[in-house]
Amino acid sequence: MSSPFRHVALIGKHRSPEAAVPLSELAAWLEARGVEVSIDPITAEHVQGNRRAVLELAEIGRRADLAIVIGGDGTMLNIARTLAPFDVPLVGVNMGRLGFLTDVSAETLFDTLGAMLDGAHVVEPRMLLAASVRRGDLPLMDMAAFNEVSVNKGAHGGLIELEVRIDGQFVYNLRADGLIVSSPTGSTAYALSAGGPIVHPALSVLSLVPVCPHTLSNRPIVVPGGARVEIFMLRAYGARVQFDSHSHAELEAGDCICVASSTHAVRLLHPLGHDYYHMLREKLHWSETPGG
Repeated sequence: MSSPFRHVALIGKHRSPEAAVPLSELAAWLEARGVEVSIDPITAEHVQGNRRAVLELAEIGRRADLAIVIGGDGTMLNIARTLAPFDVPLVGVNMGRLGFLTDVSAETLFDTLGAMLDGAHVVEPRMLLAASVRRGDLPLMDMAAFNEVSVNKGAHGGLIELEVRIDGQFVYNLRADGLIVSSPTGSTAYALSAGGPIVHPALSVLSLVPVCPHTLSNRPIVVPGGARVEIFMLRAYGARVQFDSHSHAELEAGDCICVASSTHAVRLLHPLGHDYYHMLREKLHWSETPGG
């Protein structure tokens, strides 16, 4: 059977030499199937005797038909943000702990991936967040986030104060340790630990989840995916904004953080029969007997 994936990029976990052996085995297996294989420069540093093309991520985005990410969810988060503008589908091989995004097991890798390359897969688009930070009329940064954009208190520990507007309409003032604006994908990450809802990834919504609010009536709220969320810093106290815990910016009073859905989406490939609810049961241990 002819596969549409003629050029596959392999991307390993950052600074993880232990991924070199499975990555080399996978590269050889793909080449035996007649697939062209490339590797990103950081991954190539750990692969001894590499003879495959080494391409920057942007070039992988332009040339690859598929990217296979070997690592954990943190690796997938970074690669997904980078490759989303190129619409390259992603497969995640789990070598981490939870693996909400990297759902292909290393133990069944070749059987599972062989079937996926032959067409036995499902494509799942996931929302990507677009965020910007401005100070008055001065733009400070523009970033993409796959999980969440979070505003958090500074090192001295004082509560920060925020004003939240949605589509230009005032919603509330908030005194808290922080505020998380989460995508559906991020609903099982930082937002979940802060008491936010689990949101099915097929939905196009944004979740606003306060972190340790001073007033208990400040509860999580879910808004349409097309909404524009603006967070104005009333009192910053050394606060910072973080994007997937990957990039950050220091904040001052008067700064504004704007979050909306991106025009780009992340495309994940799952094995045929992928079941989101089964994944939740497995990762969150919902099937365990209480007290057992």
